[in-house]
This record gives sequence, structure tokens and C-alpha cells, in this order.
Amino acid sequence: MSLTDSPRDDVIDVQPRPLQEAGDAARAATPDQDHAQPVPLEPLSGGDGPPPAGAVRPNLRFMCAHLAHVVAFGFGSGLSPVAPGTAGTLWAWLAWALLAHWLTPVQLGWLLAASLPVAWWASTVTANHLRVADPSAVVIDEIVAFWAVLWLLLPAGFWTQAAAFLLFRVFDAVKRGPVGWADRLMHGQGGWRGGFGIVLDDLVAAFCTLLVIALWRAW
Repeated sequence: MSLTDSPRDDVIDVQPRPLQEAGDAARAATPDQDHAQPVPLEPLSGGDGPPPAGAVRPNLRFMCAHLAHVVAFGFGSGLSPVAPGTAGTLWAWLAWALLAHWLTPVQLGWLLAASLPVAWWASTVTANHLRVADPSAVVIDEIVAFWAVLWLLLPAGFWTQAAAFLLFRVFDAVKRGPVGWADRLMHGQGGWRGGFGIVLDDLVAAFCTLLVIALWRAW
């Protein structure tokens, strides 16, 4: 008998090993799920700035993160914890009173014309970053709409402006009739259409305010 045919009784270092279970084999064949990387969130489309992963509470830090936020929040007036729309309209009234000392009616008209596309841009970007269709802290729409009222009322005394302020706030807050229609027209839409919808209902509220004052004067 050759050496290759002899039994291997002299092998003593062989240790028994358990059979690999099917589950172990499956785990060995596939990557470890515990180390799988999460799928990153899709970034916001359009515009730059911080893209939050959900609805964000507007605050001073958020406002200072982007120029559009500063404009949309009415330079901080929209951060009012009570009635931010009223606070933004008050800011618009005070700012207009100061500007009227330095600018002519024609210059104020050009300022108003330039403010409308700026308000559209700021509302679109800020609503996109907040991921809210019509954030209450966005008050640039109230500002430019009330500026339009004040400009078309020139010249107007304090009490006429105060009456315009009250009428505008009622139309904007109640949102009945044409103001409610304008508010529902693009409600819940994002992007530039949503930003235009934010401004549109306030412009309609401004029109209704001017219509009531015109009827009152004609009476």
C-alpha cells in the first residue's frame, strides 16, 4: 500500500466547524443593511438659499439667511407674533410717509412699479424655502398693495389714509367676494405661480378698497 492510500490517523489538528446556515450565507452575499446610506432629499428647485427638509418656523435667523426673506418679511414686520399682515401694512404706511418727504409722486410711482416684481420674486423664493403655500410671515404683498392704494389716493390726508388702512385690512382678512376668488385661484400652487398668487389677492383687496373710497367720495 502506498503512502497516499494509508489512512490519515495521524492528523490531529483538524477542528470541527459548524455548517454555515442559509441565513448567514444570504447575509454574506448581500451588503450589510445596517450600513446602508439614506437616500438624500431632493433639493428645492429654483432659486438659491437654504433648502429646509420641511415646513420651517420663520424667525430672525431664517430672515437673515437670504435677501428674499428680508424683503418678503417686510424687513422684520412679518415676524410679529400677532397679526403679521396688519403689522406689515402698518410698516408700509409708515415707510410711505417717510418716502413721501423725499420723493415726488412720479418717483413714488416708479418705486411702486419696481416693487411689484420684487414682491413676486421675494414671495416665490421665501414660500419655496419655507415649503408653505402662503406663509403668514410673508407681508411684502400687503406692503406693495397698500402702497398702490396710497399712491392712487394722492393727495390724501391722514383720515383718508386711515380709512383706507381699515378697509384694506378688512378686505384682506375677510377674503370675501373677488378677494376670496383671487385667493383661491392659485391656492396651494408652488413656484412662480404660487408666488404670484400670494400677491394677487392683496392687489384685488387694494382695488376693492379704492372702489369703496371712490363710491364714498362720489356720494
